[in-house]
Amino acid sequence: MSEPLLIVDSLRVAYGRVEVVHGVSLTVGPSEVVTVIGANGAGKTTFLNAVMGILPARGAIAFDGKPVGDASLEERVASGLCLVPERRELFSDMSVRDNLRLGGIRQSADARAEALEAIYQRFPRLKERRHQLAGTLSGGERQMLAMGRALMGRPKLLMLDEPSLGLAPRIIDEVFEIIADLKRAGVAILLVEQNAHAALAAASRAYVMELGEVRREGSAAAIREDSSLVESYLGMGGTTY
Repeated sequence: MSEPLLIVDSLRVAYGRVEVVHGVSLTVGPSEVVTVIGANGAGKTTFLNAVMGILPARGAIAFDGKPVGDASLEERVASGLCLVPERRELFSDMSVRDNLRLGGIRQSADARAEALEAIYQRFPRLKERRHQLAGTLSGGERQMLAMGRALMGRPKLLMLDEPSLGLAPRIIDEVFEIIADLKRAGVAILLVEQNAHAALAAASRAYVMELGEVRREGSAAAIREDSSLVESYLGMGGTTY
C-alpha cells in the first residue's frame, strides 16, 4: 500500500487562548477522495486553513513525504498543496481567463497555456465565459472558476472548503459531478462539506468532526449508512440537500 500523500497528526489550533481544533489526526492517500463532515462550527474550515498554513497550529503535518509544519503558505502551494476557500476569493474585476492564468503563474508560458486548454476542456462553460468578468458569473460558475484556477497549478492535493455553499440543488449536483470526474482522473481531494450526504457519496473515507474533534472515522459508505450518526452529529436526517 502506498504511503499517504497527506498526514496530519494531533493538530491543534487556537484563536488567542481559546483552542478550537483539539488534536485532529487525518490522512489522505494518493488519488483518494476523503471528506470531513460536520455541522457549522465544527472546526472544519479552521482545520483546512491550518493545514494550508493560513493559521498557526501545533502538531505535525507531512505532505508528499516531507514535514511542512514550518513551511509558509507559498512553500506549501509550491509543494502541490492547494485550497479552494469557502468564499472562492476570485478577482471580480478580472476576466475568467485572467483569473485562471493567475492560478498557473508559477508555470512557464507553454505549461500555463497547456493547463488553460485542459481547464477549458474540463469546464466548457468557463471557455464560453472566458472574456467575461468573474464578478458577473453565477454562483455555480464562480465555483467552477475557483476550482479551475486551483487546478491550473496542477496540485497534488486539492482541498475544497464547502464547495456547495450557497448553491441551488441543481448546481450542487453539477459541482459534485465535477468532483466525481476529478476522482476518476486520479486527483487527490480533501473535501470539507456541511452537505453530508453528497460528500459521503463522493468520498471513499470520511471523518466526522464535532466541536473541533474527530468523533468518528471510517469508510464513507459505512458512515453514510449510519443514519443515527448523521442525525446525531449533523442534524440532517435523510435529506439530500
